[in-house]
Amino acid sequence: MRLLPTSIVAIIAASAFSMPVQANSDQLAANICNYVQADDKNRLRKKLKENRVKLRNIYSGVKCNGDSLLRTAMNSGSEKVGTFIAKRLSVSELTATETDGKTILDWANGNGHGASAITTAIKDRTAGG
Repeated sequence: MRLLPTSIVAIIAASAFSMPVQANSDQLAANICNYVQADDKNRLRKKLKENRVKLRNIYSGVKCNGDSLLRTAMNSGSEKVGTFIAKRLSVSELTATETDGKTILDWANGNGHGASAITTAIKDRTAGG
């Protein structure tokens, strides 16, 4: 009989703490987007490490103004961060189609980013390099 009230209190307490997790993940995504746009690789690495997350685990879930992190890096001219991201992602992630049906390389070539260091890093990773 005593276990039931204790369980209910534990469930209520656990549900009260679920909201800050969403707020923290939203703040983390906003920080990541800011660091990508500012080409600040050191702060990006520090933020990922502080939050104990791997880039490949969150890449598909983080969008900056509707774009993926790699597209955001290319649009912002963030060569250091974009290359860092490309080196951390799996080949399947780099060759996957995004929301518009294009791969990151197809999109980059079609939008004038075909000669960027980021595109070169992606090509190196997808070619087995």
